[in-house]
Order: sequence, then C-alpha cells, then structure tokens
Amino acid sequence: MIRTLDLRGSRPSRAEFLSLIPRNAIDVDVASEVARDLISAVIAEGSSALREQADRLDKVTDHNIRVPAEHISEALSELSPELRDSLETAIARVRLGSAAQVPASVETTVAPGARILQRWQPVERVGLYVPGGKAVYPSSVIMNVIPAQVAGVNSIALASPPQAAFGGRIHPTILAAAGLLGIAEVYAMGGAGAIGAFAYGVPDLGLEPVNVVTGPGNVYVAAAKRVVRGSVGIDSEAGPTEILVIADSSAQPRLVAADLISQAEHDELASAVLVTDSEELATAVAAEIDLQASGTAHAQRVHTSLGGVQSALVLVDDLDVAVDFSNAYGPEHLEIHTSQNAELVTKITNAGAIFLGDFTPVSLGDYSAGSNHVLPTAGQALFSSGLGAYTFLRPQQIIEYNKEALNEVAQGIRVLSNDEDLPAHGDAVDIRFRSEDN
Repeated sequence: MIRTLDLRGSRPSRAEFLSLIPRNAIDVDVASEVARDLISAVIAEGSSALREQADRLDKVTDHNIRVPAEHISEALSELSPELRDSLETAIARVRLGSAAQVPASVETTVAPGARILQRWQPVERVGLYVPGGKAVYPSSVIMNVIPAQVAGVNSIALASPPQAAFGGRIHPTILAAAGLLGIAEVYAMGGAGAIGAFAYGVPDLGLEPVNVVTGPGNVYVAAAKRVVRGSVGIDSEAGPTEILVIADSSAQPRLVAADLISQAEHDELASAVLVTDSEELATAVAAEIDLQASGTAHAQRVHTSLGGVQSALVLVDDLDVAVDFSNAYGPEHLEIHTSQNAELVTKITNAGAIFLGDFTPVSLGDYSAGSNHVLPTAGQALFSSGLGAYTFLRPQQIIEYNKEALNEVAQGIRVLSNDEDLPAHGDAVDIRFRSEDN
C-alpha cells in the first residue's frame, strides 16, 4: 500500500532532500484563479454571491447566512453531556496553553531619561474559519477562538460552511462549540467566498471587515488566503494534513502505523511519512498498516492517502540523516519514537508541533493536549509557526525621551541625517533646543 524510499548509502544535501521529499502536487496558484473569482463576486455582489456559491458548492439554498442566536442556543442545549465534557476539557487545556504565548510588556532604559516600552497589542477584529468537508471540526473552533480571546481580541467572527444535511445550518456541534466559547457572530458560509467576506466585509449582512483571518481548510481556502494576504493578515496557507515520524528499532510498529493511519484518515491528500534507520521496523510498520487500515471506518480514504505520492516509508543510514530529512521537510506534525528522543528533539529546527514518545500521539494534539492543532503545512514550518495567541498580537514600541536624553544624541542624529541627505530630520531635533526668541 505505502511505498518505500531507500536513501541509504547517501547523505543528501538540503537541496537534494527538497527534491526527494514526498509531496502532493498541489498547485495553489491554479486554485488561486478560482479563489480570486469567488472573492471578486463576494466583493461585488455581497450576500447574493455567497448564496449562489452555497447553492453551487454546498447544495444549500435559502439558509440564514448570519446565524440566528437561537440556532446556537439550540445546538448547545442538544449537546450530549459526554461531548460537552470533552469539549470543555479541551477548552480548559487550550486556554492554559495559549496563555503561555502572551509575552509580557518589557521596559528598557536606554540611557537616563530615555526609555522604550515593548508591548503586545491585539488586533481589533478577527475572522476565524472552521472547515466542514469530509469531517466535522468542533476542535478547530476551540483552536481558533481561544488564542484570539487570550490575546485580547474584542471582536471575533466565525464562519463554517452550511450543511445540506442540517437544512442549511452549520453543523450543530460546531455551533455548540461556538456557544460554549461565547461566540455570537457566526456565519454559514464556506470556502474562498467566506475568506473574501471576512477580508472585505459584506455590508448587506452587517459583516464588517476583519484584520486577521485564520483557520484550516482545503486548497481553495489556502488559495483565498494567498489572495487576501496584504489586505488582512493570515495565519498560514494550511493545506492537507501531514505527519512525519522519526523512529528507530526501539519503536513499536503498531503505534507508528496507528499514528500514520490517524492522519491519513483526514483526507485522500493527507501525507504520512516514516523516516527510520531500521529496515526491520519499516517492514513491520508496513505489515501493521495493511492489518489496521482495512478495519478503520474510512478505509478507502486511508488507502488512497497512504498509497499516494505524498506518503512513504523512508530508509536512511542513521538518525542524524533522519533529522536532516525532517528539517528539510518541515512537517506539520512530527512524532519522535526513538531511544534518543531528548537528544534528537534539540536538533529539530522545522516542525509545526513535535510529539515525543509512545504516549504522545498527534491525536492528543488534535484535541486535548492544550497545544494548538492549526499548524503550517506544505513546508511552511520552515518559515512560519502554528496558530497561537501571538497570531493576534502585534509588537509595538513606545518611546519616551526627556530633554537631556535627546540632547545626548542630538549631534549624532545631525551627522546621520546629513549623511543621508535628510537634513530636516536633524532640524526637527535642533529646533527643540533653540530659544523661541531667536
């Protein structure tokens, strides 16, 4: 089912690794053309464009795009006690994990009478997207909303696609999760159109533009984020999920196989990669995949994902090469199952989130670890991070000098401003030391 990539006998360079890494051949640029058209329609036509897109893409008509408060209340009242308890546990843990991501303000005295205050200021308004395709993600409500709340964002709007199976309403569990978190501004809209609606507003819905758009989604959602980036901030262009496992002969094949399958369950385009220096482990994991995958609820989806070009069992000479491979890949989720976990994790530079040991599966991070599961995919972990409270915060510096402190650097400012042929900069300083009578 899953192919083997044998890299033993070589030590590829970073550039060579980048060419060898198993990846989906997803062209976001092509999807961007579609996303741009959908967004342009929303800008020009407002809610009528969102309705047309819902009819065509979600098979829903005549629904409430702005979700009435009673729909949220109904969903919350119908939530089973068991599911409510699970959601509330996840909420409490993610709130704790997110609180640790808010930096403290720091005041620096540069010289007597000269100070700089570094503070972190939340954006005013955010739009949070929760997908609603092959699976239902109330956990993504939690992962999006709580960091924004912890950061101090005052205005939070949430969107998820309308569901034909629920009469055009958002899935009730998603609505219930929004209710648990006190989110009242909710929209039944999906895909690129929803991203455009957040970025540019929809006046006839009373939907005001936001400052930041976050949340996972399909390739069209990722493409839409690329289109609106610059008008608004985004978290990342999150695409199909990924798991990479670094393991040696000490790893348990059944656990590694189960974790690869758990992420393959998301989507036919999901990536599942094992990198190991043990051929025996790779063979055992392949056998476990064959055994476990057929018994899972979404066996066909799993088979397609694991059989795709984006998934592989990768054989390397040693764990140092495995680390190099992982750092070049920049996985969304990285699991480490070795006898050297503590040492190896210090060598990892690029990963969305890292899961150590037998009792820390990615599934834990998806729900109840307290970490965030909205993470960079498709190699974006090489330059970006997962969603967190910091996503909604901007560092600002507040500078305050008294007369004596400014005077101390006045001559230096004059020299530099003259050198840059910007003499008025120096004049703006000098005038403060010139008597008004002169």
